[in-house]
Amino acid sequence: MNLETNDGGLRLGLPKGRMQAGIFTLLDAAGLTVRAGLREYRPTIADSGFNVKILKPQSIVEMLAAGSRDVGFAGADWVRELDAELIEVLDTGFDPVDLVAAAPAALLDKGPLASQPGLVVATEYPRLTAGWLRTNEIDARIVHSWGATEVFPPDDADLIVDNSATGATLVANGLLVVDTLMRSSTRLYAHPRALDDAPRRAAIEALVMMLSSVLEARGRVMVEVNVTADRLEAVCAALPCMREPTISALHASAGFAIKAAVPRADLARLVPCIKAAGGSDIVITALTHIVP
Repeated sequence: MNLETNDGGLRLGLPKGRMQAGIFTLLDAAGLTVRAGLREYRPTIADSGFNVKILKPQSIVEMLAAGSRDVGFAGADWVRELDAELIEVLDTGFDPVDLVAAAPAALLDKGPLASQPGLVVATEYPRLTAGWLRTNEIDARIVHSWGATEVFPPDDADLIVDNSATGATLVANGLLVVDTLMRSSTRLYAHPRALDDAPRRAAIEALVMMLSSVLEARGRVMVEVNVTADRLEAVCAALPCMREPTISALHASAGFAIKAAVPRADLARLVPCIKAAGGSDIVITALTHIVP
C-alpha cells in the first residue's frame, strides 16, 4: 500500500470506546493490524506509513477539523453536531443509530410539543437539538447531559434527544420516539486539505480501497457450481454476479464449472434455484477481499 507522505506518515485517528473493536477488526482484516505500544493511545500499525493516535470520536472530529489529523473514524452524528467541514470518504455501516427525540407518553398526551411552553430537553447534542426545536417551533430549554440521557425524564427533563440503536433502552425507560433527526454510523472522514495534497490523497485512497474490499467481501460469498452444456445458460441466469460469471470447461467435455461472487443474504434463495436450474456439485466459499 502506498502510504508515503514525506512527513511522518498519514495521521490517522482511531476511535476509543464502543467503535474501537469493529474498526480494529476491519483494519486487521485489511492487513493493517493495530499493535498497542508502550503508550496506550499511540499504537502502531503494521504499515509504517501511519502516524496513529487513539482518541474519543468527538475529539477525532475536532482534531480533523483543526487539521492535526488527516483522516479518522467517527460517527456522522458528531460531525453534524460539531458542524465540522470534513469529507466523508467511507461509510463502514458499523454502529448504526438514529438520533431521535423521545418523550414519556404522559407528556405527549397533553398535546403537541409546540403547544407546551417551558419544556426541558436533555441531550448530548445541543446544537442539533437547538436546530430541531427551532424547526418545530418548540419552546424548550436545553440541559446538556453527559451520558445516560434516557433516565432524565420525567424528573429532570421533559424529553430527550439521544441516539438509539434498537429503541429497547427508550422503551425500558418509558419513552416514545417523537421524531428522527438523522441516521448515523461509523464513517471515515478526511480533512479537505489532506485530499488536496497528492501524496496524502493517494494514501487515503489506498486505505479506503483496502477497507472497502473487506466490507464488500463480508457481504458476498463465492459460489462454484458444475453444469452440463445444455443447462449452462439457465444456471448463469440464476446467478446474480458482480459483472459476468467465470466459466471454464470441465475435463472430457463433461460440461462447465461456473464461479461467481454472490450476495451472502441471497444464499437461502439462490442455492435451490441453482439446483433447480441444473447445477450440481455446489461449493460455497467465504471471501476476504473484493477489489472491483
